[in-house]
Amino acid sequence: MIQRMRALCAALCLLSATPVLAESIDINRASAEEIAAALNGVGIQRARAIVAWREAHGPFKSIDALTEVKGIGPATVEKNRQRIRLGTPQEGGE
Repeated sequence: MIQRMRALCAALCLLSATPVLAESIDINRASAEEIAAALNGVGIQRARAIVAWREAHGPFKSIDALTEVKGIGPATVEKNRQRIRLGTPQEGGE
């Protein structure tokens, strides 16, 4: 019985650590394929819409700005918030 409890505790500890282990993605630099692979609930079509919006409007200034992309709602943003980061645009060679 004690061994089962220890195994259960170990499994719960591993499961609770999973979100921490998830890699983040720079939404301002990632390809559609990378976005689709990294974000929950975002397939290739939505990922392409994110990239198209970024190309048309420039880099995202906040994570919440993703809701401006058709098909990306607040729930999708919230469940992926810990995976998303906003890199700054690389400076050009002036």
